Amino acid sequence: MSSGLTRLSAIAIAVLAVGFGAVGCGRSNQADVVNGKNLFVEQCQRCHVLERAGGGANVGPDLDAAFGPALNDGLGEGTVEGVVLSQIANVRRGSTMPADLVTGGDARDVAAYVADVAGQPGKDTGALAEAGAKVSTKPIVAESGTLEMPAADAGLAFASTKAEASPGKLEIAMPNPQSVQHNIALRDESDQIVEEGEVVGQGGTSMFTATVKPGKYEYVCTVPGHEEGGMEGILTVK
Repeated sequence: MSSGLTRLSAIAIAVLAVGFGAVGCGRSNQADVVNGKNLFVEQCQRCHVLERAGGGANVGPDLDAAFGPALNDGLGEGTVEGVVLSQIANVRRGSTMPADLVTGGDARDVAAYVADVAGQPGKDTGALAEAGAKVSTKPIVAESGTLEMPAADAGLAFASTKAEASPGKLEIAMPNPQSVQHNIALRDESDQIVEEGEVVGQGGTSMFTATVKPGKYEYVCTVPGHEEGGMEGILTVK
């Protein structure tokens, strides 16, 4: 899914489909779109927007914008699946996407999921609704002056979109279980960053200490594109 996809219109996709016709002729009944969604959240959401998967960072092409209009105009999902699969397999020189990000059946599953949902309104249902990042809306409450807000197991999200703490000195820690690097920062009601932890990789913990007053703050990841992709939440201090 190279940056060239940002210029794809319905006509361009149709033209590409001629070259990828062998791949896109009909949908495979064996594609596992649940696995495809899980892999998309783990590997692709850091760069690509796909609202049904929970958003994403606008670093690479917006897949809803790239494929949604063509799908809505009647382009077959099998054709889109073929285009996506080819983009995964043939990474353009200079692209930020690494080669072999997903391969084989996993690549087909990702392509099938993108083709199913790109630009489509609503939310995933059934097993698909349970796939992807596991994010809670139940507040994580600070204990003994420490708020631990982990990154979610996958995707651009924290473990919860809400947190609560008492006024005063507060240590905020974000363990990162992902291979993607993240951090955590605190923004006040005037939209200013109060404190910011370091960016850490898998197994690391981003942390800082701040003095908080009653009110609402935002906790965000300041790695470019991650907050925009959904890595944010509200801290209520009371």
